[in-house]
Formats: sequence, structure tokens, C-alpha cells
Amino acid sequence: MQQSLNFFEPEVSFRDKLAAQLRTLAACGILVGGSSWKYEGWLGSIYSPERYRVKGRFAQKRFEQECLAEYAETFPIVCGDFAFYQFPTPAFWQKLFAQAPPPFQFAFKAPEEITLPNFPKQARYGARGGNLNADFLNVDLFRAQFLDLLRPYKGQIGVILFEFGAAIEKHFENAGAFAERLAVFLGALPNDFRFAVEIRTPDFLDVPYFEVLREHGMAHVFNSWTAMPELAAQIARPDCFPANFTVARALLRTGRSYEEAVNLFAPYKEVRDRNEQVREALRQLLKRAKRRAEPTYVFVNNRLEGFAPGTIAAVVDVE
Repeated sequence: MQQSLNFFEPEVSFRDKLAAQLRTLAACGILVGGSSWKYEGWLGSIYSPERYRVKGRFAQKRFEQECLAEYAETFPIVCGDFAFYQFPTPAFWQKLFAQAPPPFQFAFKAPEEITLPNFPKQARYGARGGNLNADFLNVDLFRAQFLDLLRPYKGQIGVILFEFGAAIEKHFENAGAFAERLAVFLGALPNDFRFAVEIRTPDFLDVPYFEVLREHGMAHVFNSWTAMPELAAQIARPDCFPANFTVARALLRTGRSYEEAVNLFAPYKEVRDRNEQVREALRQLLKRAKRRAEPTYVFVNNRLEGFAPGTIAAVVDVE
């Protein structure tokens, strides 16, 4: 009597399955990743704890210095939000890009020194707190201290983002006035990088703003943020795709502050608050990108649902 044999498929880990799905999208020019990467809460799901042990104990310093390389084994891109707070040095850039060589891609926020019209009254701004920013939209400073340093690595830079917070509403009387000032800045930028603009002032999400972006071939960053319209409402605008590429950042649930999200979700080990509206909007953007074979960059923050890899896994399996 012939004995039957049972063959069992080896179990595919969450990380390996997600990496395979992201590679499939990346082959179509659609890159999906996180807003950052140094999260200890991802140990055991995205990161291998044994890689960061020294003498049998978890070494936080090693983790922070080396985990980008392991992040890049799963994700094809990351958004460097850190650049918003400083002008990084050449040595910093060299070390960063060495950790994740091509084809891995980066997106970076432009420093707030360029996009803040005034400095908030916060301790980290010191004596500048409450004062106008003389370098607001200073294109020469931006080129010399940021773009020129990044140019040796431009093959690994998908897009550079200009984030304008709600404070701009106090400095421009309407969307037209802001768009006029923005146009001067965008028109002086070099054409060897992709640029996108993120605004967090709903009233400025209007025709003049989109016209300026279209004129300069730059994308609107679809953003899920405290006071912004839902992603679906932004996508529904007839003029919301002004460029031949798309950028989206799923950051927070509408109505929830950043501080509330941190308190609710840290240390970001699991999805704790599913946001079906944002998930469906991201799926629609990914489907559109596949139909149009158009470069697309999507970034998900832990503060949206509690665990960015879990949110990403829920939206990337699209036809």
C-alpha cells in the first residue's frame, strides 16, 4: 500500500508577504512606505530583534544607527520627515544614503526654515520664537543648503515635499495671495528634482493653488491631517492632479491632534483604530496609478491607525 505524502507550504511571514506586494507595485513605479523608520514597536514584525542585540541585550543605539538597512529589505521608499527640522550636513547625507543603496528611494521634507512664515513661540526656536522668518521661501538658501548637497544622490530621491502648516492663513488673506507668492518660489527651483506641496489650510485648497502647481508641474500632496478635508474629498476635486505623478501622506485621522495620536498609539506595535475612509482613498489612488502607469509615492504614518506597516498591508493588494 502506497503511503500518501503531505506537503505543507512554509508559512510566509507578515514581513515577507508585505515585501513581495510592495516589490510588485514598485515595478510599476508605485512606491509605498512609512513616514520614518526608527520604531522599536516594529521589532518582531518588520525588524529582527537579534540583529540589534549586544551581549544578549537590545542595543538601542545600534538599532537607531542600522535599522534603515533592514527597513529597506521590506519597503522601497521612506519619507525623511527629520529634514523638516534642520539643514543636514554633507556628512549626514553621505552616511544616510550609504545605509540604503539603490534602488531604494527617499522623499524628504524641505526644512521649515524655508516653509515657516514665522517661528512659533516654542522653546526650540529660542529668541526667534514669535518673530517673522526672514528666510521664508528663500530659494537661494534652499538651493545652497539643501538641494546642492542632495544632488549627488538625486537618483535615489523620489520627491521633495514643501509642507505649509496652518500658520500661512495668518500671513495671506486668501488662496490667491498665497498662490502668487508660491509661484515665484516654485518658478525659481531647478528642474532636476520632483517637488510636491502639502498645505494644511482647507481654505487655500482652491483654484489658484492648483493652477500654480499645474503651471510648474508639481504635485499636490493628498494629506490626511487634523483639520484637512478627508482624502476622498481632496481626490474628488477636478483639478487635484496637477502633475504627472502623485503623492499622498496618510498622517492623522481628521479631527485628531498629533499629541492625541501619540498618546493613543505609542509604541506603534499594532493597528488600533482602523480608518476605512483613508484606506479606501489610498486604494483608489493606487488603482489610478496602476491604470495610468504613473509614478506615485504614498507614505503612511503610525499616528493614523497605530501601526503603519499594518495599514500599508491592508491597502496595497490592488488590481
